[in-house]
Amino acid sequence: MAKKPRNRVARIALLGAMLAVLVGCGGRDYQTKGIENLLPPLRFELTAESGEPITEAAFRGAPAVVFFGFTHCPDVCPTAMARIAAAMEAAGASASELRVLFVSVDPGRDDPATLKRYTDFFSDRVTGATADVETLREMTKHYRATFGYGEPNEFGDYSVSHSSAMYLFDATGDARALFSPDDSVAAMAADLRRVASEG
Repeated sequence: MAKKPRNRVARIALLGAMLAVLVGCGGRDYQTKGIENLLPPLRFELTAESGEPITEAAFRGAPAVVFFGFTHCPDVCPTAMARIAAAMEAAGASASELRVLFVSVDPGRDDPATLKRYTDFFSDRVTGATADVETLREMTKHYRATFGYGEPNEFGDYSVSHSSAMYLFDATGDARALFSPDDSVAAMAADLRRVASEG
């Protein structure tokens, strides 16, 4: 049991190293971090906040931002969601078709109703979705992300470690940019407009 926290820390450190590679090798002329040709196209099979199955087909034809988080997150997730909502607003009409996919990596607590309440708070352009843990691990692995669970306390509550990056995909589902917590809302908005303007 004592090895679990160290293994979790090692996974998060490995994620940081992989994201550093993405940042260093990505495309140029982005105000955030270009990641063209570094990640596979957007692909997923999840359960949406409506309770119905959802795949990447629902996001074809317009840019999409994907974020892996969970609704009980005390800081990283609400901050990230508030920032992307502000960036969409700042991007204006040119990015009006853009949507956000909030993928919960905490399916044990984030049922469809919980996800809908959470995403609706930030924007009606945010869709919540989740899946079983095995499916989530497969999806996050494709995008060089990770997540892990802490030990439950006496009340059954537990922490969830996860990556803080947001992934921008274009209208055809190709990965284009990586938004980090250090990126400004203005920089994110600029890259949303850039990708949206390409149709």
